Amino acid sequence: MPIPIIDLFAGPGGLGEGFSSVKADDGKPYFKIGLSVEKDKFAHQTLLLRSVFRHLNQTGETEAYYQYLRKEIDENTFRAHPAVAGAYKLAETEARCIELGKYAEDQLDDEIEFVLRGSADWVLIGGPPCQAYSVAGRSRRTNDCNFEEDEKHFLYREYLRIIRVHKPTLFVMENVKGLLSSKHSGRSIFERIIHDLSSPEKGLEYEIRSFTTSAKSEYLKPNDYIIKSEDYGIPQSRHRVILLGVRREHGQIRHSALVPQAQKITVSDVLSGLPKIRSRLSRNDSPNSWGLALEACKAITSQNSGFSSYLETTIEQNLSSSPWQLGVGASFMEGQPDRIIRFQELDEWISDETLGGICQHEARSHMSLDLSRYFFASCFAEVFGSSPSINDYPEGLLPNHRNIHKSGNVATPFKDRFKVQRSNEPGTTVVAHIAKDGHYYIHYDPSQCRTLTVREAARLQTFPDNYYFVGNRTEQYTQVGNAVPPLLAFKIGSIVRGLLEQIKKSPVVPDREKTGIGNNKLEKKTATEQQYLPMVMDQ
Repeated sequence: MPIPIIDLFAGPGGLGEGFSSVKADDGKPYFKIGLSVEKDKFAHQTLLLRSVFRHLNQTGETEAYYQYLRKEIDENTFRAHPAVAGAYKLAETEARCIELGKYAEDQLDDEIEFVLRGSADWVLIGGPPCQAYSVAGRSRRTNDCNFEEDEKHFLYREYLRIIRVHKPTLFVMENVKGLLSSKHSGRSIFERIIHDLSSPEKGLEYEIRSFTTSAKSEYLKPNDYIIKSEDYGIPQSRHRVILLGVRREHGQIRHSALVPQAQKITVSDVLSGLPKIRSRLSRNDSPNSWGLALEACKAITSQNSGFSSYLETTIEQNLSSSPWQLGVGASFMEGQPDRIIRFQELDEWISDETLGGICQHEARSHMSLDLSRYFFASCFAEVFGSSPSINDYPEGLLPNHRNIHKSGNVATPFKDRFKVQRSNEPGTTVVAHIAKDGHYYIHYDPSQCRTLTVREAARLQTFPDNYYFVGNRTEQYTQVGNAVPPLLAFKIGSIVRGLLEQIKKSPVVPDREKTGIGNNKLEKKTATEQQYLPMVMDQ
């Protein structure tokens, strides 16, 4: 029987996708998602659809799914298909649209107990919302008197409550690196979380381990919990805190650590094989008007002295060779994208020839002046090997913002507000802010003059090409940015599988009176007691 997983704050399912892809020795799934909980309705619909795909894939009945992604059938026809209708019934018991902290605890506990069905070994995964812990989020709210009352500071308690009541064998908790430096009422958030997770209640203890080393927790420093994704075969410099909790009675069993990959995967490794498309103009879009926006960049640059002649030549060359008649992409584009030949693991993870094309590869619309900036920025990166800071732009391309100061003694914040994804390096961290404007995610190819598409962002996150994000384009970007890279989750899940296999071979018979395992109903606290958690934050 597969090991059950409960996935809290699931987003579009990055962690769950990785864990559910881990195979047992017989080739069948080693883990099974029993419950995935997410409050956002669009991310929840994405979870539902992916669950449907997994069920269809197990029975070999995926044809209707691919037809739906290719736009050969509409959603009603897709859902009416007998195999799909059956898969949706199963998926609806798995993917739940629930806001933790506001959903009835008893009802959620009953649902968890139902899907666990008395399993002795199971795994809790997930990542409480991170906006309150991120460095960027804190900096934006420096003068916000309500910041310390933000409920996001306390949502990890919902994760902790599930641990206390249901006592998983192992848990995996993900959050931003800013968690390490975040404080509340002058006290370290990270230290509190480690303390609480280590001892959720009397008689229930966990060792909090790292995936980057197999050392015992007492020898770990906070930075040991940071996983730098680019070191482990992910084409993105995403640094996140990921904790592994192991029940103390299994403490003598050690786990393996993630193995660094010698060669880093770059942006061009995963994006260069996708169809080339041009950006859109937000008003009166046409190939001719698009070309005029690029011509404006050339004119503005040529009017400014001091620019490298090589940069001006590069702008001229990219302009003259610019594929003016390129399309702008589509929700589905026919034709096989090139395979990621250099990296077999990533190629096999992402590519799907059955799809017969690429989905959600469609350029967003931009103002004419932004296109000129993107064109300048990508040409600059091509020449100098780095993205330009705001001081590198000609006067005519500077944003008309009050906090832009190219000269004088006044500092300009966020000097890299327009950032090119360098072709020969891993991408910068894909975050939910990509849904706002895309300025931080400019494509490295000047001839395309645009920001990344949803599919390109998804590839940097290592979502398979057949993974479909529900909602409009803004909602799709948000989901991609909020996710854990599925390939990294797969590698973490493989480590968890190895640890569980060792636990099965060296079982520890728990003291049921002490731990309450198997007696969750009896162990549930009163309404007043449920509000208490160890190390309750000062409020």
